[in-house]
Amino acid sequence: MLTLASLLAGGGTNIFLQQIENGITLGAMYALVALGYTLVYGIIELINFAHGDVFMWGTVIVFLVVGKLGVASPPSGLALVGLMILLLAIAMGVSGFLNWGIERVAYRRLRKAPRLAPLIAAIGVSFILETVMELWQGPNFTAFPTIFPTGDFNVFGARVTYLDIFIVLLSVTLMYGLSQFINTSRLGRAMRATAQDPEAAALMGVNINQTISVTFLIGGALAGAAALVYNMYIGQVWFLTGFQLGLIAFTAAVLGGIGNIYGAVLGGFLIGLIDSLAIQYLPDGFAWSLAVVFAILVLILVFRPSGLLGQRVPDKV
Repeated sequence: MLTLASLLAGGGTNIFLQQIENGITLGAMYALVALGYTLVYGIIELINFAHGDVFMWGTVIVFLVVGKLGVASPPSGLALVGLMILLLAIAMGVSGFLNWGIERVAYRRLRKAPRLAPLIAAIGVSFILETVMELWQGPNFTAFPTIFPTGDFNVFGARVTYLDIFIVLLSVTLMYGLSQFINTSRLGRAMRATAQDPEAAALMGVNINQTISVTFLIGGALAGAAALVYNMYIGQVWFLTGFQLGLIAFTAAVLGGIGNIYGAVLGGFLIGLIDSLAIQYLPDGFAWSLAVVFAILVLILVFRPSGLLGQRVPDKV
């Protein structure tokens, strides 16, 4: 059975460089999910603990679509391009609209409530999504078919697969697109204004509800993109996938500075590298890797609560 441990267990001649390559690939997926956390927190200061389960729903929907299409082996040429575009559109659409719906149903009425209320609501939504998926698809792991070419080549002793390149290129492209959208588009300016001062933004004509809904939509869509490549990378689907990966991505967002887009990207890649190196170099590394990741979260919160790229700002009133 293919597992994360076997994928990160040093398959190249140069073990250190192999773990760096593995960490970059894993970090690209963490960063996509972490962006969803940081976008929502930057706008309404809510830690959306259901975000990891939105990602999980994306993995399952992609799996079901691949099954309906009857794809059992990697296509080639234009067929591969078409399949990736189709699956990416479905994963991003489903996850994006699921996240949008969660905001409309569970969070919107709680914006002015004490901060504990939306946090508890987020945890409740997380358990609902997990329970529904468990009852629908069952509690067991399910193998995801190989739908991407399995070729690779050697770079300084590290094995780099075509899938790794696709994951990193897709992730960087989406991150760059998000950055350009936020910095240059009218809606992006509305998001930045709402994050800075929602009341002043509303007085200037910004539709706060629409802006927040779009933020959830974009964050969910990025989680959907991560869901597609995670399925292909890990090769397994499970109803609790989002719980663990969501916590790791949240750690990445905090490490980089939650609320800071570039911080989420930096944190994602750093956590990916730390995870892969811990698995390789610590005794029984796979068992200890999560402890290392969350120990870093605790240290960051203790010594630099604002994160590596975050800034201390006064609380919004």
